Amino acid sequence: MRSAVLVVPTLEDLVSAAVAAPSIHNTQPWRFRLDPDTGTLEIRAAADRGLRHIDPTGRALHFSVGCAVLNLRVAVAHFGREPVTRLLPRPTEPDLLATVRLGGTTASSTPHLYDALWHRRSSRFPYSERPLPTAVLAELAEAAHAEGALLSRPGPAETDRLLQLTREAEHRNTADPDRAAESRRWVHEPNDAAFGMPPATLGPQDFLDRIPMRDFGAHRHPAVLAARPFETRPTLMVLSTGHDRRADWLRAGQALERVLLVATAHGVRASLLHQALEWPDLRDQLGQAPGDRPAHAQMVLRLGYGPEGPPSPRRTAEQTLAEVPLSAAR
Repeated sequence: MRSAVLVVPTLEDLVSAAVAAPSIHNTQPWRFRLDPDTGTLEIRAAADRGLRHIDPTGRALHFSVGCAVLNLRVAVAHFGREPVTRLLPRPTEPDLLATVRLGGTTASSTPHLYDALWHRRSSRFPYSERPLPTAVLAELAEAAHAEGALLSRPGPAETDRLLQLTREAEHRNTADPDRAAESRRWVHEPNDAAFGMPPATLGPQDFLDRIPMRDFGAHRHPAVLAARPFETRPTLMVLSTGHDRRADWLRAGQALERVLLVATAHGVRASLLHQALEWPDLRDQLGQAPGDRPAHAQMVLRLGYGPEGPPSPRRTAEQTLAEVPLSAAR
């Protein structure tokens, strides 16, 4: 694709779609740059928005960027171009996590995903007891498989084990002053910044303490975290990969976002139980389900039918591209 064809409004639409992706604590740890000569968008890590205590290895940062890459791919295809994607393309530039080049013309086969990416939100609220249809669960698993990941649904006993591991991690997080403070810094009113978690998005806590919802360090403000009854038998699914390298983290992020977009298209809500993944010993146990092949757990998802979560703030495309003059895309 010749760079002259990529006009500024299209570039802004592409970047806006990418930054609509979820990220840990809504840190939006990415930066975009357009190479106008090749029609390639570079996605770089914003290390200054990393979580030093919660995510010391950068796994969650890579995971978040992977979600943005999937949205960008969906948007490029929506505009009739083939998204040619490379992960970690230049070893000498470790902050360059991915590139997406706008290739030749193509017909978009996933218009429902493009529509869903604008409506996808995390919902940390109670869900109904209505079960997910088998066909929807199968489609979610296929979405993860398409990105090289495995999405498995544990049985009742394994679900209880996963909840216990998550509960243990949440207790550790609230007891660790550095982690609690780091989370708390990202909770603020939306007019304060284009990042972070507005208090309204946190949701309540489970009245019976069965489902350990993250409090984002806001346990010092009990009024924000009123308790309510949650579903008695939550639907959990575990996203995992066969390896655990940086490229696998990026692939897992793309798999998660494809799963979330498919879920959104079906009216299914989702929240992410990430706490146990932040403690190496607990994360190892997440991938040790009896009878399964060893796998590296990348995310625990809670799925169901319930209220739509409130929106979290996002930087605009113009802000995200501020380091690169938009005139270069004309």
